[in-house]
Amino acid sequence: MAEATHYVILNTNSGTALATGVTAEAIAAEFESNGLQAIIDARSDTPLPDRIEAAMQSPAPIIVAAGGDGTITALAAALVGSDKTLAILPLGTVNALAKDLHVPLDLAGAVSALATGESHRIDVGEVNGRIFLHKVVVGLIPGLAAGRELIRGRESAAAKIGFMRYFFRRLARAKRMAVVIDPDGGKRRIERVQAIAVASNAYDEGLGQFFSRKSLDSGTLTLYVLRHFTVADFIRLTTRMLLGRWQTDEALEVESVSAVTIDMRNELVKVMFDGEVETLHTPLEFRIRPKALSVIVPPEVAAAVEAA
Repeated sequence: MAEATHYVILNTNSGTALATGVTAEAIAAEFESNGLQAIIDARSDTPLPDRIEAAMQSPAPIIVAAGGDGTITALAAALVGSDKTLAILPLGTVNALAKDLHVPLDLAGAVSALATGESHRIDVGEVNGRIFLHKVVVGLIPGLAAGRELIRGRESAAAKIGFMRYFFRRLARAKRMAVVIDPDGGKRRIERVQAIAVASNAYDEGLGQFFSRKSLDSGTLTLYVLRHFTVADFIRLTTRMLLGRWQTDEALEVESVSAVTIDMRNELVKVMFDGEVETLHTPLEFRIRPKALSVIVPPEVAAAVEAA
């Protein structure tokens, strides 16, 4: 038997895996039908860091994250600076990076694209030494996300209504926070804001587009400062996102930077880190790491990058 070229880390608890019952056997069958040799690691009782370490020690040059954005970010952090390449089987609820890379969201399509795909290097963000792929958000948004976690897995009408009541109550009671923003090469300033997001590269505007990125290798961070966020702001911003012109909204300031430090009074702060609520120490020191991660992209994406 030929040596495996792919090492797959399957998160059986990810959104799509739970909803559709994706199994290690199903993934192995797809790889085999596409002529690929793979090791499938579906050990749900083993900590993810240990599984990632096993993948890094394997001879396989391509490590596949079969899970959601949390699994992908954790694996990417280990792969940055290595000679291995990341591939994605999107089995999460949001699948943000997979969508940005135009990876098919169905299992068969994703494995087929992996079989014919090519490697491409993308930027990653870093905050306090930790790698992120999408964005880190401070302020009101992590609190709202924490409320959503309370009803995760409960899709009843009562749970959804309860979350909406929680959402609008938080908006009505939200207070602004004082932060120190110190961008590299820019002016240090103190502002009162509802939320700040730091994204790897920039989100695009377009009809019906929500937080999607065409470019993942421009070598910049984008700072989004939300000065106020009332119920009226929420309705207006959501409408403008649907229409594709939200970045000029009066509540929002957008700035491109290569690095930025964000500080505040509290020693610890809750953030939304690539979709997961976590606690970080302040100050938050951000920088971009240009083209630090090798990823497999579908052949049509590779062709478009080459043409550009």
